[in-house]
Amino acid sequence: MKNVDDLIDDAAELAERGLSKGEIADELNVSRETASWLVNRSGATPADAGDDGGTGGPSGPQDIHVDWSAVGRDSTRLTHVGRAMADLLVKQGEEVDLTVGIEKAGTPLATTIARELDTDLAAYAPAKHQWDEGDIDDVGGGFSRNFATIRGRECFVVDDTVTSGTTLTETVEAVQAEGGQPKACVVIVDKQGLDEVNGVPVHSLINVVGVGRE
Repeated sequence: MKNVDDLIDDAAELAERGLSKGEIADELNVSRETASWLVNRSGATPADAGDDGGTGGPSGPQDIHVDWSAVGRDSTRLTHVGRAMADLLVKQGEEVDLTVGIEKAGTPLATTIARELDTDLAAYAPAKHQWDEGDIDDVGGGFSRNFATIRGRECFVVDDTVTSGTTLTETVEAVQAEGGQPKACVVIVDKQGLDEVNGVPVHSLINVVGVGRE
């Protein structure tokens, strides 16, 4: 089990490899605020007790780290999980002919789901992958031209983890802006317990609920 020090070390390693803070958030399955805090701590001297870096206290922001690498590193396990996610979507749209994977981790899951449900495959790179410093609203995401197009099609949206819901909402809005019709979203783990985003239902294999936080 990883502790906070392990996550700080992981964040430092990823930063040294040139990943943006948004990409680090994606790799560690934490919020952008948590990723920023981890990166800042990785190169900082021990902070004063009153120094919270703007993220909720010296121990860092409230968040839950999700490590599903035991699934991701094994193609058989990944296929089984993808099939379970596809099963959640079977009755969500009979006319759906497209599955949209949110890069990076959502794309291999979407590949399995697309195969199970016999749909085409699209891939979306969210704005957070370009975010490092400054306002994330100044950057944007986009669909890969190497995969299927969106316009006029009903689709499913796939990601690995919902942390704040921002990326899932961004993707649904991007699909709608392209003329597509998202019928449902599916993830492995939902930290927020979302029922829907922009009127689109959200399904998850696992819901994580914090208890006793103030």
